[in-house]
Parts: sequence; structure tokens; C-alpha cells
Amino acid sequence: MGSSLFSIGLTGLNAAQAGLVVTSHNISNAGTTGYSRQSTVQSTNPALFTGAGFFGEGTKVDTVKRAYDGFLSNQVLSAETKFNEYDTYSTEISQIDNLLADPTVGLTPAVASFFEGVQEVAANPSSIPARQSMVSTAQSLVARFQNLSERLNDVRAGLESQIKDTVSAISTYATEIAEMNHKISVAQQAGSAQPANDLLDTRDRLVKELNQLTRVSTTQASDGSLSVFIGTGQPLVVGTNATKLAAQASPSDPTRFDVNIITQSGAAITIPESLLGGGKLGGLLGMRSGSLDATQNQLGLIAAGLSTAFNAQHVLGQDLNGNLGTNFFTVPQVAVQRFSSATTATPDVQFADMSKLSGDDYKLTFTNTTGGYSLTRVSDGASVTAAGIGLTINPAATSKVGDSFLILPTRYAAANIGVSVTDTRMVAAAAPLASRATTGNLGTGSISAPVISSTADLASFGTSASPLKLTFSGGNLSGFPATLPVTYTPLNGSPVTLAAPVASIPYSSGMSISFGGAQFTLTGAIQNNDTFSIGPNTGGVSDSRNAVLLGNLQTTKTLLSANGQPSATFQSVYSQLVSNIGNKAREVEVNRDAQESLVQQATKAQQSVAGVNLDEEAANLIRYQQAYQASGKVMSIASKLFDEVLALGR
Repeated sequence: MGSSLFSIGLTGLNAAQAGLVVTSHNISNAGTTGYSRQSTVQSTNPALFTGAGFFGEGTKVDTVKRAYDGFLSNQVLSAETKFNEYDTYSTEISQIDNLLADPTVGLTPAVASFFEGVQEVAANPSSIPARQSMVSTAQSLVARFQNLSERLNDVRAGLESQIKDTVSAISTYATEIAEMNHKISVAQQAGSAQPANDLLDTRDRLVKELNQLTRVSTTQASDGSLSVFIGTGQPLVVGTNATKLAAQASPSDPTRFDVNIITQSGAAITIPESLLGGGKLGGLLGMRSGSLDATQNQLGLIAAGLSTAFNAQHVLGQDLNGNLGTNFFTVPQVAVQRFSSATTATPDVQFADMSKLSGDDYKLTFTNTTGGYSLTRVSDGASVTAAGIGLTINPAATSKVGDSFLILPTRYAAANIGVSVTDTRMVAAAAPLASRATTGNLGTGSISAPVISSTADLASFGTSASPLKLTFSGGNLSGFPATLPVTYTPLNGSPVTLAAPVASIPYSSGMSISFGGAQFTLTGAIQNNDTFSIGPNTGGVSDSRNAVLLGNLQTTKTLLSANGQPSATFQSVYSQLVSNIGNKAREVEVNRDAQESLVQQATKAQQSVAGVNLDEEAANLIRYQQAYQASGKVMSIASKLFDEVLALGR
């Protein structure tokens, strides 16, 4: 019985010592990130049967388990990956928000200053200083567009660099987790399937850190290995095999990185951005496609819209040299980038109707070998037509089925806008035509100054020495060019168009007449043989009619067609852009703060189960110390009893 008592005491001593070791391990790792509190699991040894009944044989330590709750741990992962996504998005979008809203570097003051220069020319059309001011403010406006574009490109370069580094880090974590799966499997098989707690904690820490980069989900196999999936279920780690990821330049845009799976053969399979969410990578990708692309596109829309509208009006004017106006701005071109590497020539894409541009990007895919194609919007995949989005597309005569191109109508417009007019005399402030009632008319009729809509047929109005003359006789006006159709609109009446040749039209006071790209109004009582001349505007150095129309563009709605009519001015589009970015920045910031609170709550709940409580561990030290001392006392008594038995035989 003494021997049995000694053995029982020894089991208690071993169990208490195991408890002291585990408790000490907990205390020393109280500050270790990702450590889960461990505890011993004891059970009684099988009892010894005797005639007097069952006598206990002490205790044994079955295992050392860690305090782990999968549900709470997954809650922490879910909260943290969303927080990191919002936090990254918020950090990056704040750069754009601060840039666009800054009153000193934003676009609004530059646009206002430019049109002030235009108004100054309208007030003093013959003034060279006023014209120089207009050209200078135009150059400042162009510089502002280019500076904003350059700054956005810097933001993009930073994003792309972070995307590349983040994808590389994800791939590294995948390799480390796969290695940990191998170590855990070996350790647990060698240890009678006992859990390798510290290795499991290390693996969970790696998963937690990976989850901060991209959203992960996990499943555990019977051998203890953990399979890790990212995004919407793309396998990253399966057992001891890790998927290699790499950020590589997009085939359609070398400045843009795609996330790719690298196969064993070295081939790259692109993972769509829509399948990658959560974590830092999700925030970077969301910021790039959701805010940065839209900002550059909208800024480019303003640049392309302003340059096109201003040029369209400027070429209808006349400069100080008496020549028709030329393009005032360099009009940016539509960017077309190849999606696939094939032999098909790049289609020619041009702006057609600026009011129909929306700032979206499009994908063109050839459907036959003779230039037939389909056109879809990149943002939602909706089918569109070239005319419906304000473009003209001229494909090559031959094409290859499946070849595709990315059309970026306004992405680079802000960077490529320029000022074409550098000579102040080339500012077309005047209108090319002038009109007047002929001296000697008997009636009180008057003719308005012509409004020019096209310069194609200005030659039909004659020369300065021999201008076109309209004559009134018998209630009709005659003298119209024989080669041009004429449209006239009686006051409060409907337009009437007469195909050429036109002999005469009935006169009514207040009527509007247009032909040859010019429109004017006749009013008053006209007598027979009264004439009105319309011809070249010679010596029109003090004429500011075209400058006034150029200045009116500041408040004219020319962009973002709604119900068939332009609905926005240049500055209102920019204001809307600033508002959208500001609202998005605030939205993401609010979501980040809310998510941070959820992270704290989830972490607190998880740590209440898995965290080390030093007060509790101190109590355990005392408890196990007392158990150790008590077991030692049992062994001491057993030793004395054994000595007594031996003494009986002396």
C-alpha cells in the first residue's frame, strides 16, 4: 500500500508540475501577439480493484489545450478585414479630397480667371493687353489641368506600388501558412495527435495578418492542416500547397497592375477585381476603380468639353488680321488601348457629341472579320452604341473575331490639353459677318447682327466690296443665294425651310432668317426697294460679338446630356466631382470608425476567452504550488511508511 501511495503522490506531483509549467508559459507569453491561453486537462488513472473495493491510482495529464473559440476568432477576422479596407480607402481618398477642394490648387479659380480674361477681351476687343491676359489665363488654366492630372498620376503610382507590394506579401503569407501546415501535421502525428498549440497560434497569427491584407476564409482538414481562401473563394493555401500570386501590368494598361495567379507552368491567370475584397488590397482596388478612375475621367471630361466647346465657337469668329478663327485649345484625343495582343489595327475613335460623354470607359470587341463590333461599358457591362455615348468609331477594314480594345475617352484629356493660340492677334473676338440697312431706305426696318453657326458657306455672302443684298418688294424679300436653302421663322410662328434655289420669302416684322451658317432678325416697317446688306466684317477690330459668345460658355450647359439636352456647365461638373469625392471620403471615414468599434468589441470578446489574465495565472501558480507541496507530503508519508515496514524485518 505504501508503494501505491508513493505512486499516487508521484502522479499528483507530475500533474502539479505540468500545471506550473503551463501557467508559467502563459505568464511569459501574456504580451505575445496571437498567443492563446493554455491549460492542462487532467483525468484520474484507472482504479485498482480489490476485495474491499476500488482504490484510486492518482491522476494523469491528458493534454494541454489552448483556449480557442473559432466563432469568436472568425468574428475578429471579419471585423478586421473590413476595417483595414475602409482605413486604406480613407487614407488614399483623402489625398484626392484635399487636392480637389483646395481653393488654391483646385480647378474652379483657374476656370473663373480664364473666363474673366475672355470677358476683358469682350469689353476691349482691340486691346492687345486684354488679349494677352486672355492667352495667359488660358495657359494658366491648362497648367492647372496638367498639374491636377500629374498629382492624380502620383496618387495612382502610389496605389499601384502598394498593390504590388500587398500582393507580394499575400503570396509570402501563403507560403508561410503552407509551411506551418506541414510543421503542425508532422508535430501532431509525432505526438500521438496531441495539438501543437504554439504552432497553431503561430498559424492563426499568420492568417490574422493575411486577413488584414485581403479577406480570408478557412477550413480545417482532419490532419490539422488549414486551407485558406481569399476574396470570394479563390484557393490560396490547400494543405501544404500555396498558390503564388503576383501583380503584373495589365495587358490593356501597362501602368495598371492586375492581380494574377501564377500557375506551375508560369502562366498568369488574372483574378477579376470584383472577386477580391476586404483588407488593404480591397481598399486599394476599390479606391482605384471607384474613385481615382472616376476623378481622372471627370477631370478629363471637363478638359475635353471645355476645349471642344471653346474651339467650336472660336472658329466661328474673326481675328485682328481679318482671318477666321482657328482652334484656341489643343483638343485631347480619345485613348484606345489594346486588350489582347493580335494583328488587328487599332480602331479610330473620335469625339462626336461632348454632351453625351459621361466619363465612363468602354470595351470594344470585334465580332466578325469585317469590322463589326460590340461595345460595352466597363463599369457595369451594359451594351451601348457609339452614337449614344458621344463617339464615332471607325474600325479597320479587316478585324479578328474576339480582339478587344479599351476605350478611355477622357482619362488622359486633362494631361493632354494645351493652348494652340499664342499670337494675341489670333484671338477671334469679332464675328466674320456684318449687316446693315442700306442708306436711303424709306422704311424703318432694321436687321440684327448675324449670329454665325457655321463658316462653311460664308463665301456666299460676297465680298466687302460687293456684299449680299436682300431687297424688299411687294411684301417679299429676295436676293438669297441660289445654292443654299433658307429657313425663316415668323414671329411666334414655326420654322419654314425652303430648298434652294429660293426666289423670295414673305416678310413679317420680327421674323428670323437663317442660311449659309448665319442667322439674323428683321424688324420694323419695310418699304418697297428697301435693301439690307450682309457681308464680310471688314475692319471689325472693335467687334466683340464672338468674344461675348465665348464668355457665355462659362454659364452655358454643354455637358452631361439628360433627356437629350446638356445639363451641366464646366464648373458644375467640377463642383459635382468635388462633392462626390468629399461625400465618399466622409462615408468611408464613418464606416472606418464604426468598423473600428466592431473590431474592439470582437477582440474583447475573443480575448475574454483566449487572452491571458495575469491575476488568474497568479492564482493558478499558488494553486499548483500548493498541490505540488501536498503531493510531495504524500510521497514523504509514503516513504516513512515504507521505512517502518523495513524496520519490522530488522
